[in-house]
Amino acid sequence: MAHSFDICIRGAGIVGRTLALLLARERLSVALVDSAASHAPSHSDVRAYAMNVASRELLQSVRSWPDAAHATPVLQMQVHGDQGGAVTFDAGSQHADAMAWIVDVPALEKQLADATRFQPQVEVVSEAVPAALTVVCEGRASKSRSEFGVEFDVTPYGQTAIATRLRCEKPHLQIARQWFSTDGSILAFLPLEGEQGNSVAVVWSIPHDQVATWLAADDAAFVQKLEAISDFSLGTLELSAPRASWPLQQALARRWCGSMPDATEGRARNWALAGDAAHTVHPLAGQGLNIGLGDVAALARILGERQSWRSVGDLRLLRQYERERKSALLPLGTTMDALQQLFSRQESALQALRNWGMRGFEMSGPFKEWVARQAMGLQPPTKR
Repeated sequence: MAHSFDICIRGAGIVGRTLALLLARERLSVALVDSAASHAPSHSDVRAYAMNVASRELLQSVRSWPDAAHATPVLQMQVHGDQGGAVTFDAGSQHADAMAWIVDVPALEKQLADATRFQPQVEVVSEAVPAALTVVCEGRASKSRSEFGVEFDVTPYGQTAIATRLRCEKPHLQIARQWFSTDGSILAFLPLEGEQGNSVAVVWSIPHDQVATWLAADDAAFVQKLEAISDFSLGTLELSAPRASWPLQQALARRWCGSMPDATEGRARNWALAGDAAHTVHPLAGQGLNIGLGDVAALARILGERQSWRSVGDLRLLRQYERERKSALLPLGTTMDALQQLFSRQESALQALRNWGMRGFEMSGPFKEWVARQAMGLQPPTKR
């Protein structure tokens, strides 16, 4: 007799595997769909994610946090405007061990793969199987989302991200650095290889019309450009990985849950979206994966707290999940979009205004603290 499952997860990336482990902990039987495409993720050699406190605690809870060599704590974040404006966030001021951790994607994926391999409640399958609930974690180009007839509202940013790795003359000192340029581009250096490292992951968001030039440029010219933008803050630079690129967008699925197209009366089968299949944001604050992990944490909690007589596919539960996560996404997504739009404009008046705003924000006290804690995934400090 074919094995039956409570939940089928389509997509075996970081979000999908984390969800599988969380649901297995609730004693649910999970089918994890790992297609051939997922064995060769694009840009796996250069990807790194900024993971906040909430994401770290979640991954630690399923024993999948990478070792210290592959998860570098960020003690400070420095953001530089295009006319002298600057903002600095410091872990010490938040009484935290780190603002975030820069995590090597291949190392994290291996930890999650090992954890799911040894979890008896999770079975890896090659194609989707029937279940009371199907959760789609296939990423921004999800085929299942289209199959279920969900409209995905996409707002292109007119920018492409170029990612790579650099070896630096100076140690990074566990500082994440970001520069906004007058042409609308945004450059980020993310510290790698532990506390004493001198390597960084690079994410350079540039207008589409510059992409071909910088992908085709020789290594020396490319590095010289990054040295100039970064004002030699880490000394001379050396390219240590290939360049990868992808277009940037903000996107949101209009529905995050519903009934399966082939569902029949008396045999309810429903679906939900999570991670990039439900939403994407600009990478300038490094929150994309944190939001996706927030999705699966919320979904697993809601299913785990359900009454015993409710199915895991109960639409009331799934709509509760959708409302909760859309509410959480709204302020962050709106802020990221507003910042991107503000810094992509090149009018001199706007350049002066945004740098004035950065200086004001740097001195804003409680508001700056609130923004920092939101990005870090921390709860508001307890009043004494």
